[in-house]
Amino acid sequence: MLMRTDPFREIDRLAEQFFGTTARPAMMHLDAYRDGDYFYAAFDLPGVDPDTIDCTVERNVLTVRAERRRPAGDRVELVAAERPMGTFTRQLFLGDTLDADKLEAGYDNGVLTLRIPVAERAKPRRVAIKANGDGHRQINA
Repeated sequence: MLMRTDPFREIDRLAEQFFGTTARPAMMHLDAYRDGDYFYAAFDLPGVDPDTIDCTVERNVLTVRAERRRPAGDRVELVAAERPMGTFTRQLFLGDTLDADKLEAGYDNGVLTLRIPVAERAKPRRVAIKANGDGHRQINA
């Protein structure tokens, strides 16, 4: 039999009130960064079946939903239940500078990674300057 002595249980109980419980899981952790012409978002989802992950984009809102389930069956006897279970949801607001139509997603080693290209209109570009023969710049409308 598994026995547990935890002098910090009261602190854990208070933390669950603020950060989530098994009935209301805490939000999934995220790292977001830009690397060159791509924006990346990496979500920690250890122990989540990839078939339960749903990623949608509506307008400029990216929504990620995932579900972690407990083992079930007639012979399963729950001895300890400390890992958060249930449905996790996270939303990100994407700026107009990202091309959400070309979003790519991959799931590896418990991490969901989204790769979103920076939109062409948001990339720095060189502006050509025309000069007339007398050294004064002139704008032709």
